[in-house]
Amino acid sequence: MAGRVYVIGAGATKIGEHWDKSLRELAVEALLAAVKDAGISKKEIEALYVGNMMSGQLQGQEHLGALVATWAGIPGVAACKVEAACASGGVAFHQAYLAVASGLYDCVAVVGVEKMTDALPSDVTAALATAEDQEYVVFTGASFVGLNALLYRLYLEKYGVKQENVASFAVHCHKMAVANPYAQFRRAVSLEEVMSSPLIADPIRLLECAPVGDGAAALILCSEDFLKRNPHDEIVEVIGSSVATNVLSVHERKDPLDAAAFRRAVEAAMRMSRVEVNDIDVLEVHDAFTILGVLSLEVTGFAPRGEGSRLVVEGELEPGGKIPTNTLGGLKARGHPVGATGVYQILDVVLQLRGKAGPSQVSEAEIGMAQNFGGVAGTIAVNVLKRVR
Repeated sequence: MAGRVYVIGAGATKIGEHWDKSLRELAVEALLAAVKDAGISKKEIEALYVGNMMSGQLQGQEHLGALVATWAGIPGVAACKVEAACASGGVAFHQAYLAVASGLYDCVAVVGVEKMTDALPSDVTAALATAEDQEYVVFTGASFVGLNALLYRLYLEKYGVKQENVASFAVHCHKMAVANPYAQFRRAVSLEEVMSSPLIADPIRLLECAPVGDGAAALILCSEDFLKRNPHDEIVEVIGSSVATNVLSVHERKDPLDAAAFRRAVEAAMRMSRVEVNDIDVLEVHDAFTILGVLSLEVTGFAPRGEGSRLVVEGELEPGGKIPTNTLGGLKARGHPVGATGVYQILDVVLQLRGKAGPSQVSEAEIGMAQNFGGVAGTIAVNVLKRVR
């Protein structure tokens, strides 16, 4: 039987263009902030999991586990890099959870980090494309925005949805990010601005895409025994954690819009958590593109297929709505430093459950879910957390 696992520390850097900070500096800054928040000594960390996708291509640097452990002043800990494309952060958290739940470790850290803005746009595009099948997809010239554009076009035609409704997801996220000190874009945008922004891959427009950015987020997880020895005032428990994979390439799936892996991951996390969809008080979805945010609402069960955008338009994703979602800006406005995104999502849920989400706080939030995608939903990480006190 798995042991109980708690999150007792959280820390992050602001997402943006950090020209004056290296990859390791961002990671260490977030990690030490999480250690301070947990009120423990960094020497009590027994293992470190670093979520990252592109350090090898963009910085020419691998071996991140030992690198971050060294510069954080905790050499000797078990440490490794976890890579699962854009789901690297969520999967790293899953590995950290398993390490504590198994009883092997009492206290572990997970750090998600990515540094993208120092690289040429063409190099970033090429690095992102490594998440797809190089022999059968990438060689054709397909990009991730192009692949998501195919899903978007199919969705609009299959369900007869107006693009303006889907694009409203970006408007929602920017509104939520205004009060988030970690957010890359703390400004509201109008639907008119979104719909008049340049086409990137028809029908996706520029302001429907998550930005390129640098950032790091970190969390400290511990066992029940560790918590008894180190009492903490703000306790959040991990009650469900799952990872699933889909057929990698969209064109090889029986139905490109049928996110089978997503359903498996959500259902597994729900069974583990012993909660239902209606029990979720706050939700984080992977809106690298607006269409993914809307599809996530539907696959999770918060809306029938083809009707997810209705929740956006009717304001049901805001605090006080049916399912408050991406309440601190999501990937679109908080930012999307790829390997760090999954950890930022969970950190945002932790802030909500602690009652520290500022103006975006969801009243009496008790249970939260974070969903993190890798590739075009080729890997899905779903983590469910509950406020203990």
